[in-house]
Amino acid sequence: MNAFIAKIRKTLKSQSDPHTQTTGQNFFKEKVKIHGVKTAIVTKIAKSFDKEILAMNKKQVFTLCEELWQSSYIEESFIACHFSNLIHKKFEPADFTVFEKWLNDYVSNWASCDTLCNHTIGNFVDMFPSYIKELKRWAKSDNRWVKRASSVTLIIPARKGKFLKEIFEIADTLIKDQDDLVQKGFGWMLKAASEFHQKDVFNYVIKNKKNMPRTALRYAIEKMPQELKKKAMKK
Repeated sequence: MNAFIAKIRKTLKSQSDPHTQTTGQNFFKEKVKIHGVKTAIVTKIAKSFDKEILAMNKKQVFTLCEELWQSSYIEESFIACHFSNLIHKKFEPADFTVFEKWLNDYVSNWASCDTLCNHTIGNFVDMFPSYIKELKRWAKSDNRWVKRASSVTLIIPARKGKFLKEIFEIADTLIKDQDDLVQKGFGWMLKAASEFHQKDVFNYVIKNKKNMPRTALRYAIEKMPQELKKKAMKK
């Protein structure tokens, strides 16, 4: 396993450049550790190991992901997310504790949060819908990334028209949150839901717009027709 990790890091370092390392920090308010590899190249590197990952058992893959997360490098978190999602067909209910641990212990920026939640945890919840109750619990967390995770986990299922009732319940919990990254997260969730349930999401926005932060509102209505946007934005 150590040799495998070393191989991944050697590949990343061979593709890093100072400009990407410097400009990468501009996307974050908090300090992040960056090798300096462009995201498209990171994805290509991660996929180059697919065959080896698929030959491993789930425990081996999760152990590998844990080591990548522990480094705190953003590129390594992306690769860890790719590996865990690659084996999503092997997920079992007990795996939720693993994903929640990664979220609590290692996620420290919006990009790592969204990459983990959109795919790995999103697929998990799609497979085991009863765990949405855990997302509702996350929405009440004191950790900004856990709160954001409660909504961004549902982005892809929302686009398929799933879990609308639960999406509104999570939005209700987050609606007065003052953190802009939490606001953007649940606004994005509502926007995704609007792709399938435009009328329902529009009605939700109109009903709640006095309490909804403008940041979240703008995200929620982004894909709606212009006339609906005007109604929603009207004070």
